[in-house]
Amino acid sequence: MVIPNPETKPKLALIAGPTASGKTALALHLAKTRNIVIINADSTQVYSDLPVLSAQPSPQELSSAPHRLFGYRDGRTPCSAAAWAADAKLEIARAHQSGALPVLVGGTGLYLRTLLDGIAPIPEIDPVLRAAIRGLDVADAYAQLQEQDPEMAAMLSPTDSSRIARALEVVRATGRSIADWRRDKVGGISEAVDLRPVLLLPPRDWLYERCDQRFDAMMNSGAIPEVSALLARQIPGDAPVMRAIGVREISAYLSGGLTREDAIALGKIATRQYAKRQYTWFRNQSPAGWVRFEDIICIENRDKIETILQ
Repeated sequence: MVIPNPETKPKLALIAGPTASGKTALALHLAKTRNIVIINADSTQVYSDLPVLSAQPSPQELSSAPHRLFGYRDGRTPCSAAAWAADAKLEIARAHQSGALPVLVGGTGLYLRTLLDGIAPIPEIDPVLRAAIRGLDVADAYAQLQEQDPEMAAMLSPTDSSRIARALEVVRATGRSIADWRRDKVGGISEAVDLRPVLLLPPRDWLYERCDQRFDAMMNSGAIPEVSALLARQIPGDAPVMRAIGVREISAYLSGGLTREDAIALGKIATRQYAKRQYTWFRNQSPAGWVRFEDIICIENRDKIETILQ
């Protein structure tokens, strides 16, 4: 077996971690000394509707280095992990062709896993079948899944309605378990690049305080009119952009259901809970070979991380 020489592979840097962990600042620090292209890997930051609420780089930050896949999709058109991965591959290739180092920056584990490891080639599900299954009571759907795909049923919570429906529609449509499909992933780029990953996992207390401070800043710098404009577009409530952290809380404030103070308090809680889920996912699901940095990100240690990414 011939083992590819890593030195012949194009480099791909990755800065991953939970929200508010310092990923953007680290990427911009790297841009001061390297010719890089920063590529978004956050599922909310792909949408143009919420630049403030999704913590996209500021106009000044965007102008300081090439940025790709930030705010490039309309919220009315959902972006799947597969669609983002296809777009990311193109931007990575363009960066390599220009002689720049592509740097993935984001905290959406599913996006990163799809890009690096590939995706199961599951055929499109018939819309009629999908609608019928999505209309089932979750207990009924789970009972059917236990009968038709006991392997997946054993892996899912009986109340996880979305994953139960997905597993049931796949086995009904293809006659094959979604778990089986996932064992045959295709399209990943991990073997084709020299990946230089850094995983930011700073102290949780520091991270949660940063989440609170950032939500306050968002509320004072445009998040409210952003959500107001989003609601005016009457996008379906199940669209990903409508489920972004803070949209529900600000929507309730705008409709009079919450005071501003309560909306802020609940928005902070939702942000911290999201950061906790991301933190747990990256700690437990990311490859052992990814360098984990567990200190607070500051000027002194950014240089240490920079040597890993180069």
